[in-house]
Amino acid sequence: MSKKSLIFVCTQCGAESPQWNGRCNSCGEWNALKEFHPTPKSTRGQTAGPIGYAGVEASQIQVLSDIALQELPRIQTGISEFDRVFGGGLVQGSVSLIGGDPGIGKSSLLLQMMGELSRFSKTLYVTGEESAAQVALRAKRMGFNTEPLHVLTEVNVEEILQKALVFEPQFMVIDSIQTMQLLGLPSAAGSVTQVRECAAYLTRFAKQRGVTLLLVGHVTKSGEVAGPKVLEHIVDAVVYLEGEQSSRYRTLRALKNRFGPVNELGVFAMTDTGMKEVKNPSAIFLNGTSLGKPGSLVTVLWEGSRPILIELQGLVDQALGGNPRRVCLGLEANRLNMLLAVQSRHLGIATYDQDVYLNIVGGVKVTETSADLAVILAVISSLKSKALSEKLIVFGEVGLSGEIRPVRSGLERVIEAQKHGYTKAIVPKANLPKHALKGMELVGVEQLSEALEAAF
Repeated sequence: MSKKSLIFVCTQCGAESPQWNGRCNSCGEWNALKEFHPTPKSTRGQTAGPIGYAGVEASQIQVLSDIALQELPRIQTGISEFDRVFGGGLVQGSVSLIGGDPGIGKSSLLLQMMGELSRFSKTLYVTGEESAAQVALRAKRMGFNTEPLHVLTEVNVEEILQKALVFEPQFMVIDSIQTMQLLGLPSAAGSVTQVRECAAYLTRFAKQRGVTLLLVGHVTKSGEVAGPKVLEHIVDAVVYLEGEQSSRYRTLRALKNRFGPVNELGVFAMTDTGMKEVKNPSAIFLNGTSLGKPGSLVTVLWEGSRPILIELQGLVDQALGGNPRRVCLGLEANRLNMLLAVQSRHLGIATYDQDVYLNIVGGVKVTETSADLAVILAVISSLKSKALSEKLIVFGEVGLSGEIRPVRSGLERVIEAQKHGYTKAIVPKANLPKHALKGMELVGVEQLSEALEAAF
């Protein structure tokens, strides 16, 4: 009798190892290797049976320049902010992973979207976490269009695809991938083995049948999709629904998209009638109550294809212990530490004996460097207890030698700020527009010292 095959898979990077180690040799993560039982060949053949490979042509070696190119048609979902994140709409036969914290609104958003798609397409909503009555009750409570929408309560992947072969849906949602299981595998639902094999099995079905598939994935405490990291490599698009539980606003961000741009941002408001699109995100992120007070400042981010104004708050306080605290909400902590070091070296304003707190209002996560200058000015404003002008916006990347580097789409950022009533902008000198803007005072700076003088 042959020895039972067994490997260990890293849940962070997807690397495989023949034996268990305390630390992954690929990514260095500790206690990330989980036991994985590969599917036997006989089992693979059986599970692939319902999908069927008949009629699928064998791959041929081709010259890249000889391949006929054609534009991928986009399917509009009826929710423009959702379509924006996916690059203009969904692509037929694509597989997308929707991640987010429990209760953030993943199921509500997808149920609303499937209700819109069911007006002109065959849709199937597969739920493994709720009963059909619970899904119907939520849809009725929120007023979704559900008359042509079909729902299936099942966790057995083979059974789901057998029914899907007969029903032939154009769009299908699996809610969630952690509840799905293949009966031929010896592990429980949600394990590394089940999640990996179920995702690969569903992906093969979607590609061969041209079904647009959306998988719902739970997010761990560290903010990553539960299960093996290789799950993100299998799918075509990975998007995250984010937001504070205490806030009604949600942001949908694309981290991977084979058919469109990444880092696109869609903004929604959670209401009693489902997710409402926010056409003007800058208006909701600018609270306005703390503007004109020390430590408060407005900057302009570039998210995907549009500028968004956000309020940034800094608070500096005397450190009581031996180690001053550095707390960031919405910004990477290492970047704050670097900016504080640049501030100390080139401006002579040190915070080695101060606690520094930084918050991005509205729960937005800053992923670009254009907020560097705003972070430093907000910290200095709080430290010196000097308020900045309520009509001032600031953006620019700060280098280690204290220089202010230009950022992309500088003119578009300034125009967006002008639309919201801002009259003064401190920007990198290289981002100054060629022509003056009526009603907007533009100050171009090349060094931190110039920005500090212009701001105060």
